[in-house]
Amino acid sequence: MNQQAQTTTTTGPFTVAVVILNWNGQSFLEKFLPSVLASTYPHLEVIVADNASTDDSVSWLKQHYPQIRLIQNEKNAGYAGGYNEALKHVQSNVYVLLNSDVEVTPGWIEPIVELMQTDESIAACQPKIRSYHQKELFEYAGASGGFIDRFGYPFTRGRVFDIIEQDHGQYNDAIPCFWATGAALFIRSKDFHAAGGFDEAFFAHQEEIDLCWRLQLAGKQIYVQPLSVVYHVGGGTLPQGNNRKTFLNFRNNLMMLHKNLFGMHAFLTIVFRLLLDGVAAWRSLFSGLPGTFGAVFWAHIAYVRWMLTAKKKPVPTRKKKPLSGMYQGSIVWDYFIRKKTRFSEIVHPK
Repeated sequence: MNQQAQTTTTTGPFTVAVVILNWNGQSFLEKFLPSVLASTYPHLEVIVADNASTDDSVSWLKQHYPQIRLIQNEKNAGYAGGYNEALKHVQSNVYVLLNSDVEVTPGWIEPIVELMQTDESIAACQPKIRSYHQKELFEYAGASGGFIDRFGYPFTRGRVFDIIEQDHGQYNDAIPCFWATGAALFIRSKDFHAAGGFDEAFFAHQEEIDLCWRLQLAGKQIYVQPLSVVYHVGGGTLPQGNNRKTFLNFRNNLMMLHKNLFGMHAFLTIVFRLLLDGVAAWRSLFSGLPGTFGAVFWAHIAYVRWMLTAKKKPVPTRKKKPLSGMYQGSIVWDYFIRKKTRFSEIVHPK
């Protein structure tokens, strides 16, 4: 891979490329692209990368926005593969990977760029994510920064499992976190390519958590900057409760643990997660959701198949310090047993 063709030097203006990955999302482009084009950051390029859409997205874009650069991928390789391919052809200091179903607000780029410019170790950052349909609420996929517990369950400042908080400014501080949402991910191009980009085996879901984990293992930081605000529709491709989405989340989470944990810690964590997944699957079956049971079952089968064929993972070299945003407790225990439903009741970051 030719790194020189993919990154730019840090001299001169701090350039930003907003890259919207589109798959059959013409209606979202019609609705939300104008807000992106109204962005005030001066050194900005807006790009649409089409993931082999079968609707009229491409023809509509060419007709109505001929000034926007269009990258056409030959196939739908999901979020991970789609962005990996598209970003080979983008030169910028910072990529903004933006879902097509996101409405941005005036001045949304500047606070994050200013934060990243203050500290070269910040490889990735996200804005505050609110719900498009209920604007007083945080949005499920990101809220105000991503965290993870010791058993690999992701959660956010503002959302624990399915409980989503109202935004009263309680999480308005810019802090290091574990992962930044892929719905609006600011990431330095050099760090993206140095880490190898997204793992295309994930296809979609949790690939950004895996990438952020790898970046932290390499000594980089992940941040949330709530001074930047965007509104996310969510579930535009696969809605909540979709069995395909359930399959991908359960499979990919196990793959992520397998890749980023090491030794006996990895073995014990994955065994425990398999047991917890099994409990969740049987609970779904007895609740009248056989599709969810099947999705978890096949996710485990797919994980084992992947594990048997995956390349041996290298042990990263890094400073021996705790990873930001990794909660050492169990979010399952806190939520289901202790009945703690808000981030502030569970985690108290310094």
